[in-house]
Amino acid sequence: MLHRLWFKLIDPIDQPLMAIAGLLLLYAFIVVASASPERVPAQILNMAAALFFMRLMAQVPPQRLMHLALPTYAIGIILLIAVALFGDVSKGARRWLNFGFMRLQPSEIMKIAMPLMLAWYFQKHEALLRLRDYAVAVLLLALPVGLIAKQPDLGTAILVLAAGFYVIFLAGLSWKIIVGLIVSAIAAAPLAWTFLHDYQRARILTLLDPEKDPLGKGFHIIQSTIAIGSGGIFGKGWGQGTQAQLEFIPERHTDFIFAVMSEELGLIGNTVLLVLYSLLIARGLMIAANAPTVFTRLLAGSITLIFFTYAFVNMGMVSGILPVVGVPLPFISYGGTAMVTLSVGVGILMSIHKHRMLVQK
Repeated sequence: MLHRLWFKLIDPIDQPLMAIAGLLLLYAFIVVASASPERVPAQILNMAAALFFMRLMAQVPPQRLMHLALPTYAIGIILLIAVALFGDVSKGARRWLNFGFMRLQPSEIMKIAMPLMLAWYFQKHEALLRLRDYAVAVLLLALPVGLIAKQPDLGTAILVLAAGFYVIFLAGLSWKIIVGLIVSAIAAAPLAWTFLHDYQRARILTLLDPEKDPLGKGFHIIQSTIAIGSGGIFGKGWGQGTQAQLEFIPERHTDFIFAVMSEELGLIGNTVLLVLYSLLIARGLMIAANAPTVFTRLLAGSITLIFFTYAFVNMGMVSGILPVVGVPLPFISYGGTAMVTLSVGVGILMSIHKHRMLVQK
């Protein structure tokens, strides 16, 4: 009986993906328990919520996801506009809507809504894609990215931009156009500099020379790089990291948790994490390659590459090769919002894999 119950429970689950996600969550539990033991009970609840939404999304057929794409995107845009007009201000940023019984960060919705919307759009125009269709897709992407960047929330804006760009790229955008856009972006960088907030400029300048303000804006990067370097190959041992345990690493349970891992678990611990991320991305790309429709292929590919973006940006900013933009380490950093969002993405991949043999219209 227990045997049948178990198989009923995992029926919609892609077992390789589930195993990888489970190992990542186990890793997260171990690292958070060292970095911030008092947050372990809350993190367990976050993990439970993540697994619940992962399984829930695994049961939603891709056809239903297509039907939800446009309304989800529209609701996300409306909520982002509401944030700009009525949102709560915290630490100089307007990112939250307060409904009394709960606070909602609408920008998180767009991490899933954006690839859904663009994948739906390209599915509708798959018969004859023209340059005009790509231009419309860029406009659909630019609207939420602009609203999120204005909050300001550069980290989330980058993730939403990446999610949408991956769909447009996978839909067949010419390399010539991509190179042209990159050259244009580089040429426009001096102009873009004038639109950045003071703290965003400071982060870029700090990246170039963190020693200029070692006790102020450069403190994060200096302490995290010390922690990463001092871990060596084998690390100092779980719970034995001096930079982490003496609280020299700021935000050590969220954005800078990779520095805690590096110090305590060393290169070996980081290698294990990179292997898990590589397996997650490889499995996601395999699902995308075998997806039966344009919609599912673009959606699976975009979601998979977002996992890569999360990991690359977080590790890059913690190790001092990218500016600090507030992107969590996927599945590892403490917090429920990002973990649930990423788990929803894994659930969608499971759904696409489960329903790959069905004829979808």
